Amino acid sequence: MIFRLYNAATRLAGPLLDRLLEKRLARGKEDPERISERRGIATLERPTGRVFWVHGASVGECQTALALINRLLARDPSLQILLTSGTRTSAELMTGRLPERALHQFIPIDHPHWIARFLDHWQPSAAVFVESDLWPNLVLTAQARNIPLVLANARMSKSSFARWRRFGFLTGRLFQGFSLILASNDQQMESFKSLTDAPVISVGNLKRAAAPLTVDKAALDALKKATDTRPVFLAASTHDGEDLAVLDAHRRAAGTVTDLLTIIVPRHPNRGSDIAALAATEGFQTMCRSSGSLPNETTDIYVADTLGEMGSFFKLADTVFVAGSLIPVGGHNPLEPAYFGKPVLFGPLMANNADIAADMIAAGAAEEVEASGLGDRVAVLMGDSPERSRMTSAALAFAQGQGRIADDMAERILATASRTGETR
Repeated sequence: MIFRLYNAATRLAGPLLDRLLEKRLARGKEDPERISERRGIATLERPTGRVFWVHGASVGECQTALALINRLLARDPSLQILLTSGTRTSAELMTGRLPERALHQFIPIDHPHWIARFLDHWQPSAAVFVESDLWPNLVLTAQARNIPLVLANARMSKSSFARWRRFGFLTGRLFQGFSLILASNDQQMESFKSLTDAPVISVGNLKRAAAPLTVDKAALDALKKATDTRPVFLAASTHDGEDLAVLDAHRRAAGTVTDLLTIIVPRHPNRGSDIAALAATEGFQTMCRSSGSLPNETTDIYVADTLGEMGSFFKLADTVFVAGSLIPVGGHNPLEPAYFGKPVLFGPLMANNADIAADMIAAGAAEEVEASGLGDRVAVLMGDSPERSRMTSAALAFAQGQGRIADDMAERILATASRTGETR
């Protein structure tokens, strides 16, 4: 009954959803050339043959999905992949990263007509939701069309599980439509089993199998020429509230590391000017990459307020701090710099990647630091020390050993699609 009411309410809410899209468009949160996709109107033709639909909410989920997409395509040369997401940033990043036989569209808003239009056009042979961006009309309409549904890298916070359990009469119906739930760890598996009778197994965190970020050789060569032999400390994906700690770390480390350059990559590039202003107030010579300038010999802080260049900065850096971990946003993926063989540091608030962080620490591939101790650890790891050599080797070895998770997931998804009668 409750889902019928939701379906009716969203059906009647079409004019309100149109106004919502117009407001998002005015704020730059929607792509004006692709706004129709949010109403289920495709801007690309459907490829012939079988199409697996993979959905990730935003940048992190889409980057995680890439390893799985590559494995699926490698195992089935006839397969095509449709990747959907809901943010402009994710679409822009995926444009240059998707392999052949994969394409991107924006996910339609959860209006019954728009969902039906989307499914009518793409006719997916299977649907894979990465992590937990689930909308009732989307899931139940796909289920009603007998599309095999898989929840991959399934994970939720404790508070999210508590909310789902409070609405058990809704939860059971929504999750019961899944042919398979692939939990990111054993604890998540047990939590999902408490929500549904659908098959749930633990295969590991797909983030561990993510391919290394791409490197723009021309951009990297220009950065290397500009920085010359200067030691480079990178603070990756900082959030508001962390930049001052990074600036303090630079000041402390620069006391012993000659000619240190710190690069700050904000998670949201529109914060670049605010970070530059803060750094200038703290007395540092600062430059923003969005201005088109490269760091020079007097630059202390280089604010990389652009998109899609993190791989190049990981390659350039000598030591990396993974941000989002000094304030309660859950921390970002520490494996990304590890693939480049870099010593990895992060703060104590790594809830979103707790299992990866713990295993990397145990393997000697990463260290947890408090904000007050970040500068001291940077100073030690910037030099040609035994600690640096040990962490570099351990980080690279750990990252390279994680690919089996994506292999396992791909095999299980293909088997599930086949077993549930997928023939298209």
